[in-house]
Amino acid sequence: MTQKKATVLGAGSWGTVLATVLADNGLDVTIWARRGAVVQEINEKRINSQYLQGIQLPETLKATSSIRDAVSGADFLLFVVPSHSMREVAKQAAPYLKHKCVVVHATKGFELNSLKRMSEVLKEEFPSFASDRIAVLSGPSHAEEVIEKSPTTVVVASDHSSVAQKAQSYLINSYFRVYTHPDVTGVEVGGSLKNIIALGAGLSDGLGFGDNAKAALITRGLAEMARLGMAMGAKPITFAGLSGVGDLVVTCTSRHSRNWRAGNLLSQGMGLDEVLNQMGMVVEGIKTTQAAQELSARYLVEMPITQELYAVLFEQKDPRQAVEDLMTRGKTDEMEQMIEGSLD
Repeated sequence: MTQKKATVLGAGSWGTVLATVLADNGLDVTIWARRGAVVQEINEKRINSQYLQGIQLPETLKATSSIRDAVSGADFLLFVVPSHSMREVAKQAAPYLKHKCVVVHATKGFELNSLKRMSEVLKEEFPSFASDRIAVLSGPSHAEEVIEKSPTTVVVASDHSSVAQKAQSYLINSYFRVYTHPDVTGVEVGGSLKNIIALGAGLSDGLGFGDNAKAALITRGLAEMARLGMAMGAKPITFAGLSGVGDLVVTCTSRHSRNWRAGNLLSQGMGLDEVLNQMGMVVEGIKTTQAAQELSARYLVEMPITQELYAVLFEQKDPRQAVEDLMTRGKTDEMEQMIEGSLD
């Protein structure tokens, strides 16, 4: 039997780790990177020192900076690029897609100018034969733990169960368990919005507000995520699963979370540009806060946590004042604005 070709577009920490998962599963794996230095380091030294220090990559993993070579003939194509790069990379990849290729993205965010989800961007840029073969991968999955083969469980969602099952078969193994899911909107919205709440968790921890405050932030953040998601057409129960509460908890509580770290730096009085310079990598929650602020207005959904974080990030509001304003909001019921009164 001919070995299946899998291609990963994006050589950051998560893209490199997912390429390693696919290589462990016996696929012929190529990873695409923009920078020639990254390609050379992976091919010659079997490392990606900028994103995964001290990790030796599989000998079978190949890297290239040619998107044509990477995509041509691929049976499985996995996008792991930042949300602001998705459309550009999709345009470059589209001419080389194989007709039966399964396309998955693992990017958490929205396209800022259009407010579209990543699967919507891919469908717009891909030929008709590929638009029905798109899925999204999400869930509580820090790259630093997956590369160590720590047990991890995620979901892959598609409008077509056969596509989700095919993607599942490429990715699942003894340390990386993959469930299928039918709610693409819910999985994408949950995976994106949890980064906003993680920024808030890092900010809260940095200000010394303790576990009570963080538990409240996570719980009310989940309600906020679900309200917007349901307004956009997601199923409520999705937010009680791995791509909702699962991803939310891990991102708000882990030292590996770059969004938590960015929020923590903000609590120290750093400006946004200074935080981004110190992080040295994409912090999706920042752009997602901008998108969610606009989406909340579009769908007439109240998102007080997002609103206060937006003010801290982009209007130089004092973080302590933002927390005080959240705590002194008008009296409401906990189930306020929850569609049909529950997440069942």
